Amino acid sequence: MSQKSDRRQAREAVAAYHEAELAGLVARVAEAVDRFRSGELKAFDVDEVLFQYSRAAKELWKFCNIGNVQVTAGQLLGAPPIDWWERGTPRRARRSVDDVPTSELE
Repeated sequence: MSQKSDRRQAREAVAAYHEAELAGLVARVAEAVDRFRSGELKAFDVDEVLFQYSRAAKELWKFCNIGNVQVTAGQLLGAPPIDWWERGTPRRARRSVDDVPTSELE
């Protein structure tokens, strides 16, 4: 195979991955909007989901679009799946109880 064809295949693989992962993030937003419409969530709850979506989508975009596309495509093979939704969680919310000093828990 030529380098040109390898790059094209890598771009196609990364683009397909990006679209599939983005669809999963959009589905979370759709679920929150549906729950808002049914009265299950408040507007502020949906706003938090939208904020997390925005952060997650940016992280996904950076992964798929910054750097060498062939390296990115290679990372998709055999690597553990990345939880983009979790990557969109604000850093302070990611801290687990184990990370919080004991003095803050009391």
